[in-house]
Amino acid sequence: MPPRHPDAIIPPPEDIVVPGKRVACDGGGGALGHPLVYMDMGGDDFVECAYCDRRFVLDAHPRPGNEYLSPAARPPEAH
Repeated sequence: MPPRHPDAIIPPPEDIVVPGKRVACDGGGGALGHPLVYMDMGGDDFVECAYCDRRFVLDAHPRPGNEYLSPAARPPEAH
């Protein structure tokens, strides 16, 4: 792979505010996505996806719950 130009602007990873500590990420789905992964923030107020570097940040007013929230929701026929 050729080296990047030193002046190349690389956008920062996407920050997604979520209402719960459990999230799921598939990188946006489609051909550019990645395998669906489930993450739990534990004692922190954020978690980063190891595949796409998306950062899921806990909302200022979180809601209790145990389900995994997917900001990259897919239609039912895609499951």
